[in-house]
Amino acid sequence: MFNLAWGILFVVVNFALFLLCYRLFGKKGLYAWIGFATVLANIQVVKTIELFGIVMTLGNTVYTSIYMSTDLLNEKYGTKEAKQAVWFGFFSLVASTVIMQMALVFTPQESDIAQSSLETIFGLMPRLAAGSLCAYFISQFLDVRVYSYLKKRFPVYNQFWIRTNGSTGLSQLVDSLVFCTIAFAGVYTLDVWLQILLTTYLFKFVISVASTPVLYIARSFRIKEDGS
Repeated sequence: MFNLAWGILFVVVNFALFLLCYRLFGKKGLYAWIGFATVLANIQVVKTIELFGIVMTLGNTVYTSIYMSTDLLNEKYGTKEAKQAVWFGFFSLVASTVIMQMALVFTPQESDIAQSSLETIFGLMPRLAAGSLCAYFISQFLDVRVYSYLKKRFPVYNQFWIRTNGSTGLSQLVDSLVFCTIAFAGVYTLDVWLQILLTTYLFKFVISVASTPVLYIARSFRIKEDGS
């Protein structure tokens, strides 16, 4: 019961900080959010919790906020900005992975207390790292493309919820499928693999739907960007 109550508060705080970041810093804030959200999501995924009798990893909430950022960029600033933001997030993920893997190679001093903890957090197996990178790259660019398509098919202002939920719902399914296939195929039996896939996607989708009012609030902000 505690995890459920704390989880709701956790989601609310994540969304509130997302809104604050955009309100204070505008488009630059969305780029910054994507940059650190990609890193935080891969740190949080190391921790597992139990909710409704299901074991799941953290990271889904902040990872969903990346889709929120690219959808908002696509909505207010265009497809080009959204694609550039995806590349920015991908670079942030690659750069942080490379730097931390190199940092782990240093021989720790005898009284060091951080090495084992850093290895737990950042010492990802190659399959997990590859799955994370591939899933991000494929799903984020898919999200931008699908959103742009839906924006043409459903251009009405109040159809924003169709555009964002439609693009995010499909791209998150692909994200979960790519990651689980690369990271876990052959590691678990098919029934366990399917359970991981379905529960991961379902939780992401629920968070995505819950984020819809947040995106409406963010879209209503009148942000004065540099040079405007």
